[in-house]
Amino acid sequence: MNVVDRFLQYVKFDTQSDELTNMWPSTPGQMIFAQHLEQELQKMGLTEITLDDNGYLMATLPANTTRHVPTIGFIAHLDTSPDISGRHVNPRIVDNYDGQPITLNAEKGIVLSPREFPELDHYKGQSLIVTDGTTLLGADDKAGIAEIITAVAYLQQHPEIEHGKIRIAFNPDEEIGQGAHKFDVEQFGADWAYTMDGGEIGELEYENFNAAVAKVTFTGRNVHPGYAKHKMINSQRIANQFMSMLPRWETPEHTEGYEGFYHLIATEGNVEKTTITYIIRDHDRDRFERRKKELEHLVRKINNEFPNCASIEIKDQYYNMREKIEPVKYVIDIAEEAMRNVGVTPIVVPIRGGTDGAQLSFNGLPCPNIFAGGLNFHGRYEFVPIPSMEKATEVIIEIARLVANR
Repeated sequence: MNVVDRFLQYVKFDTQSDELTNMWPSTPGQMIFAQHLEQELQKMGLTEITLDDNGYLMATLPANTTRHVPTIGFIAHLDTSPDISGRHVNPRIVDNYDGQPITLNAEKGIVLSPREFPELDHYKGQSLIVTDGTTLLGADDKAGIAEIITAVAYLQQHPEIEHGKIRIAFNPDEEIGQGAHKFDVEQFGADWAYTMDGGEIGELEYENFNAAVAKVTFTGRNVHPGYAKHKMINSQRIANQFMSMLPRWETPEHTEGYEGFYHLIATEGNVEKTTITYIIRDHDRDRFERRKKELEHLVRKINNEFPNCASIEIKDQYYNMREKIEPVKYVIDIAEEAMRNVGVTPIVVPIRGGTDGAQLSFNGLPCPNIFAGGLNFHGRYEFVPIPSMEKATEVIIEIARLVANR
């Protein structure tokens, strides 16, 4: 199978993750998909194939050289986003895209238009894989899985391309921030690795947000509203007061590039108790720490006005992997050279989000992120240009060749 055949097969598996199940992997579909991939890797004749009870699949393409070559790895995640359904994905290929709006679902009036998604203009004349407008596509990250396996198959079929030992891994639950939590770096045994989990063609990322989640709880007092004067404490109104104290423009919809933000992701409450949840993001570690302290400061201000009303719990999620990648910057140089060698212009950009590679880098496995080719992830307007997947496959092959010939 080529990369497209594999991808079209893989997206049929429903692998949405779910942070509420308290299972590992969080959904059974991920394990079903991992077992399918395990069988595929066995048929290919890879070695050291392991699939543990937590859904982590690893395998080896042995070296075809006797020279000492570093062991490198390629990683992608099994799950798709819980933001929209990944069940019964019905992909369609749009051949030779003409630049016009693409009707995804005529019955529901769902259209993928360059007016709303101007990045479509970059892919005129290319074949695109799109959704039917009712689900996500799953290029995040089944495109990455298809590219890794296709590249390994190509290297098997072309022994004239010298390469060292290559480790591959597919892990669950990246979309809910748990993908690296039970990843056994020592068992994986690579000197460094790349996650194939980036966006459009050329993306190469080794900077990501520092990330934390903050849960603020407000405790009120309920009294009959007709007799509530000087007695009622409405926790919902106090929560609203707290939210208005944060900088208005430091939100996702008003920031870009290296700009951080506070993002309100959930509110739940009544008069007696209200809980609000924020995620905190910033590329700069000092600013990140100041953002957390600012939330704590605002809680103290609320408590000065309403004694013992507010409490806060802050939990760090991951950190910017730049500090771990810069000392081994050659892993980025190799990826950039590989891209240029196959005709792709590297686009080194900060990730406005997180990646398994960030956590793995802090666990001792330097792991920058390379494009998988998809766009508009986590929604019904997701699409992936076929040439981008083909180029990502070529980049993997070229990285393997370059490492063996350094």
